Amino acid sequence: MIGGRRPLQGRKPGDRRVRVDRPHAPYFRYTGRGQLTAKEAASAPTTPRGRALASVRGYLFGRPLASEEELGERLPKTKALAIFSSDAISSSAYATEEILRVLILGGAAALVLGVEVSIAISILLVVVAISYRQIVVAYPTGGGSYTVSRRNIGQSVSLVAASALLIDYVMTVAVSTSSAVEQIVSAFPVLFDERVLIGVGAIGLIAIANLRGLREAGNIFAAPTYLFVGSALLMIAVGAFRIVVLGEGETYGPTVSQQLADTVQPITILLLLRAFAAGAVALTGTEAIATGVPAFKPPESRNAATTLAVMAALLATLFIGITFLAVNFAILPIEFPEKQTVIAQVARTVYGDGFFFYMFQAFTAILLFLAANTSFNAFPRLLAILAGDGNMPRQFALRGDRLAYSYGIIVLASLAAAPIIIFQGSTH
Repeated sequence: MIGGRRPLQGRKPGDRRVRVDRPHAPYFRYTGRGQLTAKEAASAPTTPRGRALASVRGYLFGRPLASEEELGERLPKTKALAIFSSDAISSSAYATEEILRVLILGGAAALVLGVEVSIAISILLVVVAISYRQIVVAYPTGGGSYTVSRRNIGQSVSLVAASALLIDYVMTVAVSTSSAVEQIVSAFPVLFDERVLIGVGAIGLIAIANLRGLREAGNIFAAPTYLFVGSALLMIAVGAFRIVVLGEGETYGPTVSQQLADTVQPITILLLLRAFAAGAVALTGTEAIATGVPAFKPPESRNAATTLAVMAALLATLFIGITFLAVNFAILPIEFPEKQTVIAQVARTVYGDGFFFYMFQAFTAILLFLAANTSFNAFPRLLAILAGDGNMPRQFALRGDRLAYSYGIIVLASLAAAPIIIFQGSTH
């Protein structure tokens, strides 16, 4: 029985009264018949050292949240699009470059096929998005490919899918962060020697933001995502107007052919397929929404499906548009030490060297940093699902003070920082 009933002697003989004794009152509160819920004081440290550490943790990550506050931490569609789609949308910043890096081997005649390759990849994106939309509706508990394969094929195959997803999330953080640093270096070459420090520091800051909880991460990350989308769509509109209406486009002429004369290869189906495979990095991150369905506000499945459709439409538009501008402005990838990313060259061609160019580069770099945030949501959730199924240590299923999967976030940050350090921030 909660509390204690202790009979006390009244003033007069035969008088009896009952007092309910609640020695736990400072630490618990009643939430139902026979049920107690711990207050924040129940887990408060009692030693000076513990209180000091708790104060620092509270400053960095915020106050501890009760389990019933989890619903309030869920995301509306607008914030969910920013968090879960930033990875996929940000791939438009480097997918075009990956296509051109392959087509350049076929010379000027192959480079003009970049738009066709991007359209073919976008068709594949539509197919993938439709498939994941069906998964979102059928499996509202999340888990993506792992959950589908586990329930329909078997545990062994599902663990292969889970392993692939976990590796993908780690590499997404590393590659997105390194690509973001490249955008910064494109605008400010003097920072080239600091690229590793910038990348590792950015991963640490993103990890801290996620340890504070989903809702606060959404507040931080929503604006940069929409600013990039808006500025990129404006760049595509202005660039297309200059090419189509004003006729300011350029072609990969004899100069380019002469530069590539020593490396040119015949245009074959294998070269085009290789370009298709390289450009398919544009599909990176499309599975994140299917994995993180429980993070949406109710009705989870419907909101996730809508967000997935919007994400696919935005990504296809940006990808094809940026590739169209790059091809029609005759832009080529430039290697270090004069590293200039393709999207930076497109922005400089459209906006010039003024304020709008640096603003666009800032939005692009921030979005690429935030693309890593998508994995910081999906990776810990997948680990929690695996832990719940007994395939990972149970600690990964535990939530921290802010109801985030703290262990998964810390592990992801550590694993993703390693490739940046080893490869010195290079994406190739």
